[in-house]
Amino acid sequence: MDNLAKSKPVIAILTGGGDVPGLNPAIRAITIRALREGFDVIGLRRGWAGLIEIIRDKVADNSNCFEVLTEERVNKAFRTGGTFLHTSRTNPAKVAKDSVPEHLKSKYNKPINDLTPDVIKNLAFLGIDYLIPIGGDDTLSYGVRLYQEGFKVIAIPKTMDNDVPGTDYCIGFSTCVTRTIALTDMLRTSAGSHERILVMEVFGRYAGFTAMLPTMAGVANRCVIPEFKFSLERLTELLIDDRNHNPSKYSTVLVSEGATFEGMEQMSVQGTERDAFGHAKLGGIGDIVSRQVKELSAKYNKGKTVNIISQNLGYLVRGGEPDAIDSIVPMAFGNLALDLILKGIHGRLVVLKNGRYDNMPIDVVVSQKKIVNVARYYNTERLRPFYKSFEMQPLFIMTSE
Repeated sequence: MDNLAKSKPVIAILTGGGDVPGLNPAIRAITIRALREGFDVIGLRRGWAGLIEIIRDKVADNSNCFEVLTEERVNKAFRTGGTFLHTSRTNPAKVAKDSVPEHLKSKYNKPINDLTPDVIKNLAFLGIDYLIPIGGDDTLSYGVRLYQEGFKVIAIPKTMDNDVPGTDYCIGFSTCVTRTIALTDMLRTSAGSHERILVMEVFGRYAGFTAMLPTMAGVANRCVIPEFKFSLERLTELLIDDRNHNPSKYSTVLVSEGATFEGMEQMSVQGTERDAFGHAKLGGIGDIVSRQVKELSAKYNKGKTVNIISQNLGYLVRGGEPDAIDSIVPMAFGNLALDLILKGIHGRLVVLKNGRYDNMPIDVVVSQKKIVNVARYYNTERLRPFYKSFEMQPLFIMTSE
């Protein structure tokens, strides 16, 4: 396709932020439906990075920035995890001076630069009529910016933390929970063999859904989440009691990466570097909790120290192929996006709400936060989810207010 001349309306797709299983099925669903409805489709590579690096010259090689999508291309990729379009945490509104593309450095030389004027020109250069970003609240927040600038945007929520506002479900969450359950069950055998306490760190910067659901499913005795600053003394007391009442003499706790305990001023971070959205790389809270629980264990175990197994589940829960839900929901989300485009509707976020597919105004992404309702779902005394009435609750219980 000549990127300066077109005979059909063009839809562009991009994936931003962290990878999750389910992205390739979403890209496939959009592409196949769009092609059959008479659109051309291009994939923007490496999230928003592909859009800021376009060179607006028809003889320039922009193959690292976008590719034309075909049925053959998406059919080969959709069964795999991750995203074949690749991804980044680029924020075009906040590009550091040394990250500005070479051909734009003469225009943007501040410490932090807003490249939106050139992003809009690049969208026009590619002949894009509709843009479908797939991402979490950071990626989609820039989609909101483009919509406010007058561009036609339909957003699809993706993040295994499941914390995009407005939707009960984000692509990647189910596979994350499935992997967490499977890996925890695997590690329990070692914990039981050695009669230890098993501490597993899981993703979840601001929201504790990825720790809450596996705990509710029964794979962990306790979980600590970002929404509640917990007591190390209380956690240790509970874990020792759980261990003592377990015939196999072990206990388990899931620790959200964004969790903090009493006396801890901020989340545990790795280094001082921050991404383009201002986030430090989290990590290490699991090891900190492990050391502290081991040190306190003798106090609640008749003077005897209990050893710990500490494991960061990390990328293991976001790798590999999607589970059933993360194969079905992306297909539905992709088709929902096309339904809106065919109706001439844009500026929307496709959602799953109370078991029904729907859409909401895209600015819901930046208008509120989605976190665990502690009073309703988390027992702060027992450091685990409440088990109250499940009648008329959505599939994932605590994701709808």
